[in-house]
Amino acid sequence: MKTPNETAGQSLYTMCLIVFAIDSHPRYPFLLAANRDERYARPTQSLHAWSDAPHIIAGRDLEAGGTWLGIARNGRFAAITNIREGVQRAATQRSRGALTRDFLLGNQSAAEYAQQVHREGEHYAGFNLLLGSLLGNGSEAIYYCSNRGETPRALGRGIYGLSNDSLDTAWPKVIGSKAELQTLLKGEPSADALLNILADTRKPLDSELPDTGVGLELERRFSSRFIASDDYGTRASTALLIDRDNNIELSEQNFGSGGAPIGELITYRWAAS
Repeated sequence: MKTPNETAGQSLYTMCLIVFAIDSHPRYPFLLAANRDERYARPTQSLHAWSDAPHIIAGRDLEAGGTWLGIARNGRFAAITNIREGVQRAATQRSRGALTRDFLLGNQSAAEYAQQVHREGEHYAGFNLLLGSLLGNGSEAIYYCSNRGETPRALGRGIYGLSNDSLDTAWPKVIGSKAELQTLLKGEPSADALLNILADTRKPLDSELPDTGVGLELERRFSSRFIASDDYGTRASTALLIDRDNNIELSEQNFGSGGAPIGELITYRWAAS
């Protein structure tokens, strides 16, 4: 049986769950809740303003220098998940975390960057990428792109879920978290409420699990929204809220082995323009 370390194609830069809503709440045109699942031993900086690019607020992988989710102070946004394929990532393939980093640092439009990434997709192991501007003036759409069969597309109003398959694949963790986000949108969302969606450790029935090539034991292990074990699990839970006045709130809670919280909740708030 392979461990998460051995199935590197699923463990590098893995954020195993992202659920988000576009133009689905009267106050917040964009809300997001996301779990990053990774080996606990992989060196990582938690959410911070990058010293070499202070306008970027994101965590950082210290092995390859990229990030799994980040936002610039002007609302430029990127997030990535791996596609779980049960195969080893080739050593010659590029780091997927660079895709998010380079968009945040650059000035290409989301549409242009998504097309470029799609053309160069063969150089990466499987990924899903979200890109765009989150400002409430609608100046730029959120784009979804992948190197596994789908052409880039702008996302309209709605509630979306993304794990380690294509957008809105009906995995139990995606279905359940989308349903809870939809309920949350009937009231007044908060960072704490978004983080609560991510904290669910329940595992679905075996009959509901996907077959991604890693075997039943690992399918069970990866099936909950929040994953906790000795060597691999949810490293960070992130909540992002942007209101129609372009006020941004970004919060992250970090976790260690066994799912134990590390430190206090980290929160950044600012008004983008």
